[in-house]
Amino acid sequence: MLLPMADASVREQSLSSHLALVACRDGHGNRHLFNEMMRAVYLAWFLQQDGYGQEPVSSFKTAEYAVEAALELAHMSHEWLLAEDAVPVFERLLALHDSQLAIAPLHKVIHAEQRLRQFLAGTASSPIPDVASPRE
Repeated sequence: MLLPMADASVREQSLSSHLALVACRDGHGNRHLFNEMMRAVYLAWFLQQDGYGQEPVSSFKTAEYAVEAALELAHMSHEWLLAEDAVPVFERLLALHDSQLAIAPLHKVIHAEQRLRQFLAGTASSPIPDVASPRE
C-alpha cells in the first residue's frame, strides 16, 4: 500500500484513458469513453489535492466544460465528438494522471477512487471548485 501501483496496472489504466481520448477526438466517442476520460480527470484532481501535481484548476474545469459541450452535441446530433481546442487540456491531464499513478502510493490511489465513488453517489455537480472570474 505504500508503493506505487504495479507497472502493468499503470499501463493498462493509461492505455484505456488515452485510447478514449483518441476515439473522442476523432468523432468515434460514446458515453462510456467520455466517462472513462472524466474518471481519469477526476482521479487526477483528487491525487493532485493530495500533493501529486500542480495543474491549474482551470485545466480541470476546461475538461469538464468540454465534456458537457460534447454531451450536449451528442444529445442534439448523436455525434460524440470532443472539441479540438479541448484535446491539449485532456492530453496534459492524462499525462499528469499517468505520472501520478507511477509515483503515488497505492493507498493514495485507492483513496482517490473512494472520493470519486463518493462524488458519483452524491448530488454535487462537480468535485472541482469553480474558477473565479477575473475582475475587469
